[in-house]
Amino acid sequence: MGSAGLSRLHGLFAVYKPPGLKWKHLRDTVELQLLKGLNAGKPPTPKQRVRFLLGPMEGSEEKELTLTATSVPSLVNHPLVCGPAFTHLKVGMGHRLDTQASGVLVLGVGHGCRLLTDMYDAHLTKDYTVRGLLGKATDDFCEDGRLVEKTTYDHVTREKLDRILAMIQGSHQKALVMYSNLDLKTQEAYEMAVRGLIRPMNKSPMLITGIRCLHFAPPEFLLEVQCMHETQKELRKLVHEIGLELKTTAVCSQVRRTRDGFFTLDSALLRTQWDLRNIQDAIQAAAPQVAAELEKSLGPQLDTKQLPSPGWSWESQGPSSTLGLERGAGH
Repeated sequence: MGSAGLSRLHGLFAVYKPPGLKWKHLRDTVELQLLKGLNAGKPPTPKQRVRFLLGPMEGSEEKELTLTATSVPSLVNHPLVCGPAFTHLKVGMGHRLDTQASGVLVLGVGHGCRLLTDMYDAHLTKDYTVRGLLGKATDDFCEDGRLVEKTTYDHVTREKLDRILAMIQGSHQKALVMYSNLDLKTQEAYEMAVRGLIRPMNKSPMLITGIRCLHFAPPEFLLEVQCMHETQKELRKLVHEIGLELKTTAVCSQVRRTRDGFFTLDSALLRTQWDLRNIQDAIQAAAPQVAAELEKSLGPQLDTKQLPSPGWSWESQGPSSTLGLERGAGH
């Protein structure tokens, strides 16, 4: 595969992180699988060099020895001599997920590491499904944490929960406008609101742009949360606070990210697909959407030279160590 495969490893792709797996271990696993794929190709034909070898002289009855010019392969660059051709591949990490959480995790390779920064600057929203359990409280808001309190929840209804969620969404939407530093009386603010592009100008606390109940069967309930600038711990704390508002307690039993910006579950690679060919195909498939969405969100702030155009093929780009891709120099 070698350099031909390396030229197609520039961009963003998404994987599905299972619960219980640390994001650092996931990144290292993906890097290892990519290096295996790059080094699995047939090594190039070794160059020939002329050496003078000692051998019997032709036509001599006395078996005299002489030096004869002979062409032999040069093994200087053979993998068994200098090691594998590719020893390091910089894989960038997008919005992280903690160990207990699962779902869509965006990674970048090569030029994609710069695009990850653009994703941060775009302040894109993310979707989560959050599962809660009424009737108990723990020290870390997780179901398997140290039990602090048990309460009754017979008085909790779907209507009461929906009312609390509506209040939460309304307060966060006001905060979103405040952190966006926009004057709502201007035409610019109106057009951005119509296109759903109102975003905070800088880093802000967790902002919830949408929240609703998908399933309610006490003691369990399932929420769909659309938010930005969140951590998974904050989402678990949100479940705890919802329980308090309902005059009971609640813990979080599951946090699952279903969308990160323009990457969804459908485009996320499963653990069995973390190999060179599948990742190359995922990068190629995502490139047009990455370019279009970042251009839409960032507009003139974005250096469009960094983005792949909708018809772009990374094969026109050769490998470069300045993009975080390095080849072994030998031992």
